[in-house]
Amino acid sequence: MEIQLKGVRHRYGEMQVLEDVTFNLPTGQIVCIIGPSGCGKSTLLRFIGGLERPDEGEIQLVGERPAGCLNPLTYIFQDFALLPWRTVEENISVVLEDHRIKGREAERIISDVLGRTKLTEFRKAYPRQLSGGMKQRVAIARALSVSPAVMLMDEPLSALDSQTRELLMDDLVELWLRERFTACYVTHNLAEAVRLGHKIILLSRRPGRIRQVVQIDMPLEERAARLMELEVIQRDLWALMRDEAMAADRELAHDN
Repeated sequence: MEIQLKGVRHRYGEMQVLEDVTFNLPTGQIVCIIGPSGCGKSTLLRFIGGLERPDEGEIQLVGERPAGCLNPLTYIFQDFALLPWRTVEENISVVLEDHRIKGREAERIISDVLGRTKLTEFRKAYPRQLSGGMKQRVAIARALSVSPAVMLMDEPLSALDSQTRELLMDDLVELWLRERFTACYVTHNLAEAVRLGHKIILLSRRPGRIRQVVQIDMPLEERAARLMELEVIQRDLWALMRDEAMAADRELAHDN
């Protein structure tokens, strides 16, 4: 399933947040959205997820759902959004309960996604017993349990330390190589974007417009060994956004 955005515009009161945003999320690709603070990245993700509606423009889901898809779209948040009184397997089962999936079928799905995210031995653990990286793996397992057509990832690694972030990027690459999932991935971190993104959408400072679309054809599985090439792409992206990032920080400070 592909998502197409055409002419998306939005304002909050007198503030224009997004202006004429048009791009597509191809099936089986990770599309990263980057840009200065306040440029509308997370707002755009909420529009894609149907949590809000833009003032103007179209957002369409095109194509057939994958086999077994329970939710066409599902979120992965930076704060993990786990229920502290539930174990790992119970945090996953909560989304299955919404679809009245219980018993053996729920057990089969939970065991499957725990295996796919390397969490089988932690199924009875509570969130307080897990590291930040493990908590985010639980959030990813929960998202996978509904076989989404598209995963919407809002700064999913920003709450983690640098070493854990590197490990989770490796895990996401490994998972993508097995699953070929589709994702819209919002991040401030340019290193994450060039490591994980098949396509990178660079937004301008507010109001967010598309400044650049960068297609990275390097296979995901080769990127960990080709970091110098990725650093060139990262430097080029930073050169494009540096002045606007500084201006955006000044604008946000003034607004506050």
